[in-house]
Amino acid sequence: MKRVLMISPHFPPDSSAGTHRVRLVAPHLPETGWEPTVLTVDPRGYEGRLDPDLARLVPDSVRVVRAPAWDVAHTRRAGFGDLGLRALSGLRREARRILTERRHDVLFITTYPLYPALLGRGLKTAFAIPYVVDLQDPWVGAWGATVGAGPSGAVDWRARASRAVASRVEPRILSAADACTAVSAETLEAMARRWPDAVPGRRAAIPLGAEASDFAAARDASVANPIFDPSDGLQHVVYVGTLLPRGTAALRAMLEAVASHRRRRPEAAARLRLHFVGSGNQSVGNPERRTEADVRRLGLEDVVHEHPLRIPYLAALRVLLDARLVLVLGSDEPHYTPSKVFPALLSERPVLALLRRESEAAGLFAPTDSRRRLVAFDADGPDAAAVEAALAERLDAPEAGAAAPAQTTLAVHSARAMAGRFAQVFDGLCR
Repeated sequence: MKRVLMISPHFPPDSSAGTHRVRLVAPHLPETGWEPTVLTVDPRGYEGRLDPDLARLVPDSVRVVRAPAWDVAHTRRAGFGDLGLRALSGLRREARRILTERRHDVLFITTYPLYPALLGRGLKTAFAIPYVVDLQDPWVGAWGATVGAGPSGAVDWRARASRAVASRVEPRILSAADACTAVSAETLEAMARRWPDAVPGRRAAIPLGAEASDFAAARDASVANPIFDPSDGLQHVVYVGTLLPRGTAALRAMLEAVASHRRRRPEAAARLRLHFVGSGNQSVGNPERRTEADVRRLGLEDVVHEHPLRIPYLAALRVLLDARLVLVLGSDEPHYTPSKVFPALLSERPVLALLRRESEAAGLFAPTDSRRRLVAFDADGPDAAAVEAALAERLDAPEAGAAAPAQTTLAVHSARAMAGRFAQVFDGLCR
């Protein structure tokens, strides 16, 4: 059994999106001949709400080592709160201890946050170990160029500074890596265009994937739906996940379709409720309601309900399971593949997806599958009339049993399949 040290700053009970990459893959790696050790951050280092139910989904067989992080209450006084910076020294110390005590065959570091990937060069040199860097999001993308943390996603100075730092750090990280993986092919291709002399030749696009057993846990009677009552006789349409600044076109097309549907068929639309859950990508605090301006403009206050805070993971899956229709809203970036598409398909509920035609996720929707409808769009954005027609068709369709995804979809995009693809990358470094 070969060994891989997987550094993932976000890991359960942390509830942020970055926690799932290694959580999904690590339990299946032993089937491929790889024994993982997960190095992550002590839960006291996380800022967001902790999710103990999510932590219980990690099998006891997965070895997890926790590193300390500097207290964010102190570091913010110095002007930074980034988890990668706060945990950098703790992760370095624990990684060196692990690699000293026991030989590992591959070092794997997933990002975000970005800065722990800087550990790869030193650890690779000190322990003669090949190093794989994994990108869950582009380091140098739209952030700081066309979108940022300002009002309504406007570029602000922090976003510009973050982009400038990432642009300097990116080639240094890539030049040290023996292989690079990412959730989409376009992320890898964009890096290769920016740094043709730095990006490693061994590259693999490996989507996030999904774990069917997560839904079995969510179906447990003890998991409650905190957003709506599924027995109230209404038609609940749900979107679970962050509403991205680059996803404005899809969001507005969806809201305009609902408004038009309401004007044309007021009696049918009276039962419709549209929920946006976790839209602000925060589990604590008071994030802005990203649908508010358009909802007010269209007069949809009684139809659209936004819950910007993220809810616990199993509760979010319960919301999908109870939905009349699950929405997947993509970005105007041509090759953006939303990770939320995989839970949507595994929920066995009807799905309506608005995705760029070039998105890899668009290929998951078969034209003959009437319960999973895709409205593909180009640079001009989705056609609201087409979205309205697809929405009305799905809401008019009689309630049916579970819409089981095709077995090929499950086989190709399962967490087990993703572990197999990572194992191929690891194996290639050990020959």
